[in-house]
Amino acid sequence: MITIKSAREIETMALAGRILADALTLVASRVQPGVSTAELDRVAEEFIRSYPGARPSFKGLYDFPASLCTSINSEIVHGIPCEKRVLKDGDIISIDCGVYLEGLHADSAITKAVGAVTEEVQRLLQVTQKALEAGIKTALVGNHVGDIGHAVQQIAEGAGCSVVRELVGHGIGASFHEEPQVPNYGKPKRGPRLTPGMTLAIEPMVTTGGPEIRTLDDKWTVVTADGSLSAHFEHTVVIQPDGPRILTQVPAAAPA
Repeated sequence: MITIKSAREIETMALAGRILADALTLVASRVQPGVSTAELDRVAEEFIRSYPGARPSFKGLYDFPASLCTSINSEIVHGIPCEKRVLKDGDIISIDCGVYLEGLHADSAITKAVGAVTEEVQRLLQVTQKALEAGIKTALVGNHVGDIGHAVQQIAEGAGCSVVRELVGHGIGASFHEEPQVPNYGKPKRGPRLTPGMTLAIEPMVTTGGPEIRTLDDKWTVVTADGSLSAHFEHTVVIQPDGPRILTQVPAAAPA
């Protein structure tokens, strides 16, 4: 069932989203060669819990053991932080996180370069970010979920990349995963119609190779089947009459 959020619920999710955006900004600042993914996880959890009533959404969700998902290079999502996973120059790391506050969740992800990376890697990150932006711009009242997926797909595949089809975005609110599913591909005017108060986690997962995936023996980490690189960017968005509002970004600074 798709849930429509009240004005109060939206503002609570916006506060959770602000905490989350600040947490990801802090974690991103710690990404450098020699840092373990476990250290990044500790930074995120400590920061989130410093806000009264806030806690990491992921820790314990479906028995996941950490506050962050840290996925390196060919890992698409759900990488488990570990002391032995130490970042190296030239890596990319996708950092996915959620914040739970006053009964509601927010969800966001970024992919960060570690040190110097190739032009191919820089292009993958740019394409994935543009795909997310395109999806969000299409999240308009009267449009459909298929319009979002179509916009993402056009950007990614138009750049010669692939979108992962077996993993999707989702509704979000009192439950971390709510209806509707939000695929990163599709046809315009298909799927549920977007109405004010719907809250969606839009999250392109884009690869430099094919779209096929497999899951590692840890039962969590999802990787590209062909070993190609993958990037992941995500925002939680609310559908509004005057256009989509992103709930998981640091507000722009006021003009001087």
